[in-house]
Amino acid sequence: MTKTVSTVATTKLSSKGQVVIPEEIRSALGLEPGARFVVVGEDDVVILKAIPLPSMQDFDALLAKARSDAKKAGLRRSDIPKAVRAARQSP
Repeated sequence: MTKTVSTVATTKLSSKGQVVIPEEIRSALGLEPGARFVVVGEDDVVILKAIPLPSMQDFDALLAKARSDAKKAGLRRSDIPKAVRAARQSP
């Protein structure tokens, strides 16, 4: 769900590189402590895009699809450790 926020506020960068998102914007967007963001910077523009956590329903659907795809590909549970080792060794 996308929320539109028409509030404009200013903030500043701390000596530790931290930026405070003003309370009225956090409230309007429903941002909670620990919220994660993608940060994009170009020229003098910095964009923060909140990364919503998937719902348990979304996670369950993703897990079911992964299991189905693995079964179709003929993968077995015993193949997992070998695949993890190979992924960790690849550049």
